[in-house]
Amino acid sequence: MSGHSKWATTKHKKAIIDSRRAKSFAKLIKNIEVAAKMGGADLAGNPTLVDAIQKAKKTSVPIDNINRAVKRGAGLTGEAVDYTTIMYEGYAPNGVAMLIECLTDNKNRAAADVRTAVSRNGGTMGDPGSVAYNFHRKGLIVVAHADGLTEDDVLMAVLEAGAEEVTDEGETFEILTDPSQMVAVRTALQDAGIDYDSADVAFVPSLKIEVDAETARKVFRLIDALEDSDDVQNIYTNLDLSAEAQAELEADE
Repeated sequence: MSGHSKWATTKHKKAIIDSRRAKSFAKLIKNIEVAAKMGGADLAGNPTLVDAIQKAKKTSVPIDNINRAVKRGAGLTGEAVDYTTIMYEGYAPNGVAMLIECLTDNKNRAAADVRTAVSRNGGTMGDPGSVAYNFHRKGLIVVAHADGLTEDDVLMAVLEAGAEEVTDEGETFEILTDPSQMVAVRTALQDAGIDYDSADVAFVPSLKIEVDAETARKVFRLIDALEDSDDVQNIYTNLDLSAEAQAELEADE
C-alpha cells in the first residue's frame, strides 16, 4: 500500500492533465452517488457520504457537482443510480499482487477494460481468491503533513479511538483502523484539531514485495492504464519501494 501511496503523492506534484482530472472527478462523484443511495442524503446519519464528500472537496470537485450527486444518488431528482461493485484479481510485472475494484453500470465493459489494460502492460489476470487472501479490509485515513504536526501528535490523537497503526509516508500520515472504528478515529482527529484528507475502507496487504525502480515503473504504467477506465475505482497492490527506488523514481520527473 505504501509504495503506491508514495507514488500517488509524487504524481500529485505534477501538472494535472485535464482529461485525467475529469476522470478523477467522475469517480469521486460516483462514490458520492453510491453513498447517498445506500444511506440517504442526511450527512448526520451517513458517515460514508461524509467521507465521500470530504475526499471530493479535497480534490477540488465543485460544490455544485457534489450537491447534485447527493440528490441524484438519494433519488431526489428522479434519476436512477445503479452501480455494481466488482473485484478483479491479478498480477502486475514481477509477481506484484493486485486487487482491482470496479464500480460500474456495465459489467462487460469493465471486464474488457481491465483485461485489456492488464494484458497490454505485462500483467496477468488471476482466479478468484488467488490474490485476495493476502489483503485485509482496513479503514485508511490520510492526513497531510502540516507545520509542526508530528507522527506522535497524530498517534496521541487517535490511539484511544481505535487506531491500529500510524505511518509517516513522506508528505502524508496514514492511519490504519478496523473498518468499524474508522468513523471514531476520524472524529478523534477532528476533536484534536487535525484535518484529514480522506477516510476510506481499503484493502491492505499482509505481506509486501519490495521492488526496484524499473519494476516499479512497469507496475505504475499498468496502474495508469487501469485508471484510464471510468469503471476502475481503486487499485491495491502489495508493492513496496525502498528509499533508493523512490529517489530514482522522483529523479525521473
